[in-house]
Amino acid sequence: MSGVTFEIIGRDGAARTGKLWLGRGAVRTPAFMPVGTSGTVKAMFPGDVHAAGADIILGNTYHLMLRPGAERLDRLGGLHKFMNWPHPILTDSGGFQVMSLAGLRKLSEEGVRFRSHINGSYHMLTPEKSMEIQHLIGSDIHMALDQCIAWPAPEDEVELAMELSVRWASRSKSAFRALEGRAQFGIVQGGTYARLRHRSADSLVDMGFDGLAIGGLAVGEGQELMLQTIENTIPHLPDNKPRYLMGVGTPEDIVEAVWRGIDMFDCVMPTRSGRHGQAFTHQGRINLKNACHAEDESPLDPMGNSSFSAVPRAYLHHLFRSGEILGSMYLSAANISYYQDLMETLRKGISEGCLAQTVTKIKCDWREGEAKNKAI
Repeated sequence: MSGVTFEIIGRDGAARTGKLWLGRGAVRTPAFMPVGTSGTVKAMFPGDVHAAGADIILGNTYHLMLRPGAERLDRLGGLHKFMNWPHPILTDSGGFQVMSLAGLRKLSEEGVRFRSHINGSYHMLTPEKSMEIQHLIGSDIHMALDQCIAWPAPEDEVELAMELSVRWASRSKSAFRALEGRAQFGIVQGGTYARLRHRSADSLVDMGFDGLAIGGLAVGEGQELMLQTIENTIPHLPDNKPRYLMGVGTPEDIVEAVWRGIDMFDCVMPTRSGRHGQAFTHQGRINLKNACHAEDESPLDPMGNSSFSAVPRAYLHHLFRSGEILGSMYLSAANISYYQDLMETLRKGISEGCLAQTVTKIKCDWREGEAKNKAI
């Protein structure tokens, strides 16, 4: 592992808690990584992200290569210095964003040729180029380039995409610069087809990545099929390496995935929802734009541990109704704080061997809180 170690501290059934040691510090797992697409976790100061409990954030290779540019980031000392975040950063490969461009890209064995959504300029993203860009960005975990196919898709199309992703993973592995404290993860593809997931995982395990991600989920297949796919894939992943479920997700999805043995997550949901007036709390979801909160003096989240949780709901309602930026800042911070509280609660439940009781209480608090909010 390039000076990188993954230590499993406790287990409860399939769930595990531990630490992923990287060059810039330890990541406590299960971990939720706030998404910092373009060098910022939207509407939050870096110090507040760390204070909320985040050990690591995610940066987006596609967006950063287009603006401000990987070479410029390198000249300025790398992304950590650029955004004043001295802690670990994981960068995705750029594949998911490029694949979502539809008419703006052309796929080949070599890679993906695409047009920038910013100014229409042409770019070529190959496994080797993705590794070079992530190296210049200076991230602590590099993701191999993969083809993320849309759902639903015929099995034969999914198989071709999976096989291409395996070939790209091999090229990504060869191009990776294995510096001390830096890791590289492969990405298991194969849609919701168990046999394809098995083949993809087995191939990637043989390549010796530092960790493995499950990609291509949370794209519309629904929770039941997503969880079934995770269950089908986990047995083919190494027990002694971190498992990362990409792009997930809701607190409900995270709880269920941790139960099944997933160690790492990322999603834009807490900050994106926060910018639109939706809060995630220990008592479920709350829409602060609803008129019932206009004179509600109660704190946003009475069970929350951060100062953002103590802000009165009436004030937050006013901020969103008035279009004030501060509302987005408060809720983004409160949501990230809640997600980190949730991860800490799950880690504690696993380490104490009482995850079942912990999950039962989490879900009970959600149900009771949401029932109370509906009655207002």
